[in-house]
Amino acid sequence: MPLISWNAGLSLGIQDIDTQHRKLVDIINQLHDAQLQGRSREVMDQILSALYDYTQLHFSFEERMLARAGYADLANHQQTHRAFMAKLADLQARHRDPKKPMSSLEVMNFLKDWLVKHIQGVDKRYAAELATAQQR
Repeated sequence: MPLISWNAGLSLGIQDIDTQHRKLVDIINQLHDAQLQGRSREVMDQILSALYDYTQLHFSFEERMLARAGYADLANHQQTHRAFMAKLADLQARHRDPKKPMSSLEVMNFLKDWLVKHIQGVDKRYAAELATAQQR
């Protein structure tokens, strides 16, 4: 059973962004699957790196779309993205430092909570405006 199940509450109704959000969900679910198999420690670095790289691509794409649409709250949105990227970098550093142990459960819970809240909160705020701008 996945940690995060894609559902209508996570959909923004914007195909490209929903597809990218699903990919982020899939990456987080890979860590969950590894934990269930007792392999989370050995794949954590790979999964965090994949998540970091893909998240950068997604945020860049999303921010370009929002800029083109003239989204008024873009600066704040970008700040939430930068804060998340900093947290991901911190998680990677902590994972690589044996003096700063962290559990895969701690990482998964953070990632799940952040992604779900971000999509359902911050991203939902721009969804209607972006959909309208795309139809012009």
